[in-house]
Amino acid sequence: MRFPPVVAALTAGVLVGWLSTPVASAQNACADLGGTIGLDLNCTVHTANASYTLDYTFPVDYPDQQPLTDYLTQTRDGFVNVSQMPGSRDQPYVLDARGTRYTSGLPPRTQSLVFEVYQNVGGAHPQTWYKAFNYNLVTRAPITFDTLFKPGSKPLDVIFPIVQRQLQKQSGVEQAVPSSAGLDPTHYQNFAITDDAVIFFFGQGELFAETAGATQASVPRDALAALLA
Repeated sequence: MRFPPVVAALTAGVLVGWLSTPVASAQNACADLGGTIGLDLNCTVHTANASYTLDYTFPVDYPDQQPLTDYLTQTRDGFVNVSQMPGSRDQPYVLDARGTRYTSGLPPRTQSLVFEVYQNVGGAHPQTWYKAFNYNLVTRAPITFDTLFKPGSKPLDVIFPIVQRQLQKQSGVEQAVPSSAGLDPTHYQNFAITDDAVIFFFGQGELFAETAGATQASVPRDALAALLA
């Protein structure tokens, strides 16, 4: 049973200045989640009892802290509520979310933070999904799928064929993604931006059958150059 993800060559002086505000904000966010910050500047949150085990790990320097703090808090609270429901079985339940940082540009112009979330709440199969956050460090604004591309463009006409080929290669079968799903932008909201590609992340059962697990596909930026905003 799956519950929705809402119930992820500068000088030293310039580098310190660029990091100071995000890290200070991140320290507060990490503290709000009951975590600790290690020497690697990752926040670690761990809670374990007879009902559940919860682990969060994520870099502390994402510049737009509130949305990810809200998401992790809501996900934690929903998970804990499920673990306390009458009749809960096969405990302890497990929630594990690990964030990976991506950047593009030098100095970085965009920063992405992608959480891979694993959840086991006693159902027939555990679930894995992704939650991504993207930020434009120049304009100081979040980046969404809609704002990533030029208005009026049709990026999925380019993205979907590349994604389908990669997912078929990964799965080793000729299973086709239905066009109704492959051309639906709601399936492309979780992505990371790098210098070379836009990486799209798909939760378990999102495009392929759940048995295929969580997947990702990398679309070269060269293929998207005319479409990117």
